[in-house]
Amino acid sequence: MIEVADRLKHVEEYYFSKKLKEVAFLKSQGKPIINLGIGSPDLEPPFKAIMALGESLNDKTAHKYQSYLGLLELREAIVDFYKNHYSVNLSAKTEVLPLIGSKEGIMHISMAFLNPGDEVLIPNPGYPTYASVTKLLGAKPIYYNLTEDKNWEPNFVALERLDLSKVKLMWINYPHMPTGAKASHKFYDDVIAFAKRHNILVINDNPYSFILNKNPKSILKYKGAKDVCLELNSISKTFNMSGWRVGMLAGNYDYINSVLKIKSNVDSGMFYGIQKGAIEALKSSEMWFISLNSVYQQRRKLIWKLATALNCTYDEGTSGLFVWAKLPPHIKSEEFTNLVLKEHSIFIAPGTVFGSNGEGYIRLSLCEEEDVIKEAIARV
Repeated sequence: MIEVADRLKHVEEYYFSKKLKEVAFLKSQGKPIINLGIGSPDLEPPFKAIMALGESLNDKTAHKYQSYLGLLELREAIVDFYKNHYSVNLSAKTEVLPLIGSKEGIMHISMAFLNPGDEVLIPNPGYPTYASVTKLLGAKPIYYNLTEDKNWEPNFVALERLDLSKVKLMWINYPHMPTGAKASHKFYDDVIAFAKRHNILVINDNPYSFILNKNPKSILKYKGAKDVCLELNSISKTFNMSGWRVGMLAGNYDYINSVLKIKSNVDSGMFYGIQKGAIEALKSSEMWFISLNSVYQQRRKLIWKLATALNCTYDEGTSGLFVWAKLPPHIKSEEFTNLVLKEHSIFIAPGTVFGSNGEGYIRLSLCEEEDVIKEAIARV
């Protein structure tokens, strides 16, 4: 056997990749598994997006290589989306970069800015990919604590006590995944000031801002943000298009151009038809968001009932595609979720997937129909 690269010694296969194999095996054995572990929207994308995709296939350029920058029309749609929903002004030519999913963006941003030995501030709990990508590149994750008593916001006093001399990037993610916490205006001002003091590039990962959230925010709206911040966004959650793999990066031209240097050497542009569909999705009216959230509101009420049946507590003021539920004292997250899978054939995510501060919590997805969630409640 050829020996693998040293970088693979520092990462494991993604938890959900491994766990879904187990779930698939259980299903093959006839187990009636209910999957409440994954945030993959099951609702339909906007009809106009699907139509635009289909109609685009007859365009002369539909099947050719596409621009590394994406269609100008798509970039303009992203700019309009940011102006209409976040009151943020961007340039379609210099401050927006379409991505083949925002997960790609995490890798490409990291490759553009990190050298081996650099350090990266990563939330605990938080999206596991921030840490795994950091390790793959030979940089060092520095985990900063998020706790319930601080509304899952970082403690900047504690951060200032750290040796930050090697820190290059800081990942933030609000509305927060997995907890659903919404950041305050003060937080954005504080993190921008913190980044300027220590010459750190902050990346706000912002895919959940329209899910059960009446006041979507972009960090780019705040004074001085473009000097030290980039923002990742996505159509996956907002428009039920996770499989389309369309994300976006917004911010300062110099930062965007650095990421483009990586991206242009890794992929050959996004498929034309997907771009045309994404354009129509981004033009969706306010009624789209109202209709989407009315579905999730009803599902969340049922997930709250399920959490209560599991003897968990939760915060009703959160947003996003999940319910972050607190277990009774002294119960371990992974042991609990394994037991629920074994006894009730319900797959839910243990909080420890997202970091050590997730111990004592579980995460339940809203991406199942009401009848399925009711069945889960009945089983418990």
